[in-house]
Amino acid sequence: MIEIRNLTKTYGSFYALRDLNMTVAKGSVFGFVGPNGAGKSTTMSILATLLAPTSGSAKVDGIEVVEHPKEIRRKIGYMPDFFGVYDRFKTTEYLHFYGASYGIPRAEREKLIPQLLDLVNLTEKKDFYVDSLSRGMKQRLCLARCLVHQPDLLILDEPASGLDPRARIEMREILKELKSMGKTIIISSHILPELAEMVDEIGVIENGQMVAQGKVQDIQGRLRVKRVLHIRLLGSVEEAVPFLQDRPFVSSVLVQEDGIHVHFSGQDQEQAELLMEMASRGFGVIAFNEAQTNLEDVFLEITKGGPAE
Repeated sequence: MIEIRNLTKTYGSFYALRDLNMTVAKGSVFGFVGPNGAGKSTTMSILATLLAPTSGSAKVDGIEVVEHPKEIRRKIGYMPDFFGVYDRFKTTEYLHFYGASYGIPRAEREKLIPQLLDLVNLTEKKDFYVDSLSRGMKQRLCLARCLVHQPDLLILDEPASGLDPRARIEMREILKELKSMGKTIIISSHILPELAEMVDEIGVIENGQMVAQGKVQDIQGRLRVKRVLHIRLLGSVEEAVPFLQDRPFVSSVLVQEDGIHVHFSGQDQEQAELLMEMASRGFGVIAFNEAQTNLEDVFLEITKGGPAE
């Protein structure tokens, strides 16, 4: 659905993007991760035809973004990180305005808008003025606006930014529903830890370059050389700490309220040998497991050092 090749954007001598390469499969949810200023919004703005690249190519559904901007705008729904709303419109008037801007006949809009309001859980607010809505409601209304012309691709730049926990959950559930409808979604970082179960792939961008891209499980697997073992013992841990510190493949040992956390570079066989050795030494091991790596861990680990292979 999205194909980016050697995309570069410069401002004088500053590179906002430098030879960025990235692909997003049709019908997938792609998590775009990176620190502030990494180039996420620049990339999304180029895909949304709002910014021209300095060089390189960006295609949506095989169509070159720069060469055919009007055709691209029909295919995408773009939600920027900061968006404006017309406060003196009622909710339904707001969506009618944007539907009319896309040339959708009024009779068709009359059928479509109630469906969109139902999708984003705003049916009860259909006659409310936009300026009376909470921030979370405005975010959901903006998402409905992105869907009014029924695009194939949604480009969502920090859609959960500034939302309270309940509003973030509501946004997550809406995105799950959109995924089930077959929409292709590219979503930037802020909400990713809560969406780990629905993101098919992630791309980690730093300093305008893609440093890693792939399925979440594959990238997590690449980081397993730096495991964290969680060990709980029956009894005192004082004797266990120096024992663990002297073991091969152990780089650090940290005692926390929920047990001992061991940074371990060995593989499965070495992990099993460590467990058996602890048991033979009489340590009462009641829990011995590998802590799961989440998307935040992946991001922090990958962006420590420069581009990955």
